Amino acid sequence: MFAAPPETTARVFATLPKELEGDARQSYWLQQQHKGRQLPAFFEGPSFDREGNLYCVDVAYGRIFRINPQGEFHQVVQYDGEPNGLKIHRDGRIFIADYRHGIMVLDPHNGRIEPYFTRPMFERFRGVNDLHFTSNGDLYFTDQGQSGLQSPNGRLFRLSAGGKLDCLLNNIPSPNGLTFNAAETDLLLAVTRANAIWRVRFFPDGNVSKSGTFIQMSGGLAGPDGLALDEDDNLLVCHMGMGSVWKFSRLGEPLLRIRSPKGILTSNCAFGGKDNKTLFITDSETASILAVDLDVPGRKTYALS
Repeated sequence: MFAAPPETTARVFATLPKELEGDARQSYWLQQQHKGRQLPAFFEGPSFDREGNLYCVDVAYGRIFRINPQGEFHQVVQYDGEPNGLKIHRDGRIFIADYRHGIMVLDPHNGRIEPYFTRPMFERFRGVNDLHFTSNGDLYFTDQGQSGLQSPNGRLFRLSAGGKLDCLLNNIPSPNGLTFNAAETDLLLAVTRANAIWRVRFFPDGNVSKSGTFIQMSGGLAGPDGLALDEDDNLLVCHMGMGSVWKFSRLGEPLLRIRSPKGILTSNCAFGGKDNKTLFITDSETASILAVDLDVPGRKTYALS
């Protein structure tokens, strides 16, 4: 429908050191999700703290890493879990969407990780994937499990700052990354197995209003994964299996394609660096962090409440 946008290629910011590489024979997740392929790590959930350190998860081996501004890796914790998404709250706590356990919280000072919300209505989640804080402290997160076109039963949840849990949607074929527009009226949701971005709208009382497809994508080995938004309401979409991040305007027009110089599993992204104008991208195929400088700064991802 649209002409191909201009292209640029990201640079490699950091790569996992050899001594921290995992062994696929010890990862049940890799055996099931990637047929036992030997991957040194599977990065997701990049988020920056106030000191400029980049945190990310390693879903394959149950690890949380901190990468300093010089690109040096430090393993914060390894535990019996499958951390898939990560966001840093304003109070410094690190919230993790763990596919196996639910919503977890990490104390970055002592490396202690504990359950935060694991059983909705006395049931287990199907497999939470990613999360996002709004300015009032509400936590939105996706519950993907094994949903897809064959079983479109993935869910979108909201956990209010007061502790009330609402299931907002329960008919999604593989819900993944999520973010809000600047006005926080529309939630933008990556629906991986439909290869689409949905726009979820809300009534003033917080209930879901008319929602639909915002961007229909194609290609790749999976579909859209992580999302980020800049201060002009442009949407950055990590296209898993395409080795690219797409930049779309607030109207859904393609503005830029950012190519990976490494692998094709571009899973997630976050703004950071000087003036918050650099987009950092997790390349899960090569356990690398990529970076590309953009003119417009990105939005902060921690809660403001």
